[in-house]
Amino acid sequence: MTSQPIDWAERFSERMNRVRASEIRELLKLLDQPDILSFAGGIPDPGLFPAERIQADYAAILADPALAAQALQYSVSEGYLPLRAWIAERMTRDGMPCEPTNIMLTAGSQQALDLIGKLFIGPGDTVVVARPTYLGALQAFNGYQPAYRDLPEGALRGEPTDLPRGALGYFVPDFANPTGVSLTLEQRQALLEMANALDMTLIEDAAYRELRFEGEATPTLLALDIAQSGGVDNARTLFLGTLSKTLSPALRIGWVCGPKTVIEKLVLLKQGADLHVSTINQMVAHRAVSEGYDQHLHRLRGAYGHKGRVMLAALERSMPEGVTWSHPEGGMFVWIDLPEGMDGATLLARAIEEERVAFVPGAPFFAEVPSANAIRLSYSLPTDAQIEEGVGRLARLIRRVMAEA
Repeated sequence: MTSQPIDWAERFSERMNRVRASEIRELLKLLDQPDILSFAGGIPDPGLFPAERIQADYAAILADPALAAQALQYSVSEGYLPLRAWIAERMTRDGMPCEPTNIMLTAGSQQALDLIGKLFIGPGDTVVVARPTYLGALQAFNGYQPAYRDLPEGALRGEPTDLPRGALGYFVPDFANPTGVSLTLEQRQALLEMANALDMTLIEDAAYRELRFEGEATPTLLALDIAQSGGVDNARTLFLGTLSKTLSPALRIGWVCGPKTVIEKLVLLKQGADLHVSTINQMVAHRAVSEGYDQHLHRLRGAYGHKGRVMLAALERSMPEGVTWSHPEGGMFVWIDLPEGMDGATLLARAIEEERVAFVPGAPFFAEVPSANAIRLSYSLPTDAQIEEGVGRLARLIRRVMAEA
């Protein structure tokens, strides 16, 4: 008897209707085409990885039988204690006093987003996000079937909103992906006041905070929250950190810092997800950051700051009137607002075909009401010459499209 083909689509859960492929992940495939000048992927410059240090750390651990036995074994879900202690000490220095018990290590901060979504979001629950917001957060949350609300513009000025009580709020206060924009101290205070008034849980994604190359650091949402509430265990803000942008994405080391009550529940969820982050990677990461990390950050800030200034100068020199852009003081991104009526996705198709330039169209970064006339450029990976050439090509195409309108 011949078996009937299985219609797998009918068997998938309803949540899969909300899960979509990342446009950024798809665009990264363009990096394999050598003639494409890509501003698409917001990925670190591999020339800045401390590869020799990481290689030496792996070798040292594996050469010691006792350390090797520990590194190659199962471990606790909370994460390697010496690394959590280092993180807690560093966060305390940054105005967020906490203990290792307030921290759980994750497989990058992307896993932290997924576990937080599983813990806090049920079907129809409200998630408030910036407009635009990080696409990866939307992907992490979508499977839990939330109802998104864009943060009203007036909320950051302290104006009343119609947002519901008890929502989850997700924000990237420092050098946000995709805009590169940071919240001012006054905006952070207004956001926290709104969260207090509406009993909102705040998620602070600090993926790019360590990459400031201009200006003065602003207190984190968690630091402001702790100052008001009296301690991290009384705070309503969960802080997400990562070593992916500073040390290496491949190590997959991120963390959540928050009240012990929340961390305990996240640990239970992590036990069901992957048991723990790779033990040897955690040990290597701890060795790599324990000595010379601030000097390494200084090198990163200098490199990305230089590339950012090269891109801003190229935009100023090349772009036609009617095109505007953000002016980041850190991170990896510039957000470009195109003339009204121009579509970023359509522009991308022509850019690849006509100018061999790639970027990310803006529409996927909007949760509630999309805006098509925007694009994201990343300056982290290309060289100075590639930035200048690529921006020039893109500006040339935009002028053509404007002339055709």
